Amino acid sequence: MDRRNFLDLSVKGFSLASLASFNPFSIGQVMAEEEFKWPHEQFKYELGDFTLKNGTVLKDAFLLVDAHGTLNKDKSNVIVYPTCYAGNHYLNRGSLGLDRAMDPSKYFIIIPNMIGCGQSSSPSNTASPQDGPRFPDVSYWDNIEAQYRLLKTYYGIDNTLMYVGFSMGGQQAFHWGVMHGDTTGAIVSVAGTAKTTTHNWLFLEGCKKALQADINFNGGDYTSPPEVGLSAFATVYASWFYDQTGYREGLHLKTFGGMPDTAAFLEFAVGHFSSFDANDLLAMMQTWQYGDIGNHEKFRGDWKKAIRSINCPALIMPSETDLYFPPEDNIIEVSHMKNAELKIIPSKRGHLGGAMVPGLCPEESVFCDNEMKKLLKKIS
Repeated sequence: MDRRNFLDLSVKGFSLASLASFNPFSIGQVMAEEEFKWPHEQFKYELGDFTLKNGTVLKDAFLLVDAHGTLNKDKSNVIVYPTCYAGNHYLNRGSLGLDRAMDPSKYFIIIPNMIGCGQSSSPSNTASPQDGPRFPDVSYWDNIEAQYRLLKTYYGIDNTLMYVGFSMGGQQAFHWGVMHGDTTGAIVSVAGTAKTTTHNWLFLEGCKKALQADINFNGGDYTSPPEVGLSAFATVYASWFYDQTGYREGLHLKTFGGMPDTAAFLEFAVGHFSSFDANDLLAMMQTWQYGDIGNHEKFRGDWKKAIRSINCPALIMPSETDLYFPPEDNIIEVSHMKNAELKIIPSKRGHLGGAMVPGLCPEESVFCDNEMKKLLKKIS
């Protein structure tokens, strides 16, 4: 079935408002820009020739920024909410709303698209000689530096109220805490770790090898999307969305507006990942695989020393059944932190239990909102 036809079938009968809840991954493909009940702006923030942590200069770098709400007079109501793997600002918008924790009527919420995601500087939109597979390796530290420049030079923000992220965004939250915790009210990491574990790295390596095995991938210099590789990639990746219980109970069939069977669920996953450029997927994966808050000259590979340096309050919320970032990893990390609170999200929805989008995880979204509201009350 053609991907667009499948998406049309999967969202048939839903209003535009319900689409935002039920089908967040494909919103950017099947509907026009939403109308918001709050101020909103989107713009390209030019970084220029941006020196990465590894010394490489990324030419003409930029962030695509999606901002919601109004910055108050003393600039004290800022929430930074970076994007996750194979996501963008469209997905993050599903976590915003009036009376939710991230309420644009109260807070100024800045969504910087992660470098490599296809919205900010990425292999798919960078000119030669840094196009495609020649795009330089980008670390979390580079994303944090770019976001800091955005806040400091564009908005004149010195103190961030809260920095929150899901998945790769959650990993960024730890990195932000290391670099800017002293001027941040709190960090919130949802379904993410401070250091990518060996188990997680190996899972990602399997996804990468599946994509690169397609002969049409051609070392990243493909002339058309490597569809076989993208399908293999999506199959491996989707198998970890939920844990064994989630799949046994058929929770995956209730996602994205409902699926008739597992084959349709998988077809949706393939359609989602195929909507991204293959080199963009690999660029984001590179950042994820080598995520480690100890990988900094200040800490010389000692992630425990790095995590102990986070001075601001931290709320760490793993999803109970997450296979990518299981709670056990966060439990170990929190044991080394000065001022961190661990709240395990009760969920059978695996990694998606931390997405904070009601259509993906209704009860879990309420849980996360309630915990963040408590935190915001303490630090505001």
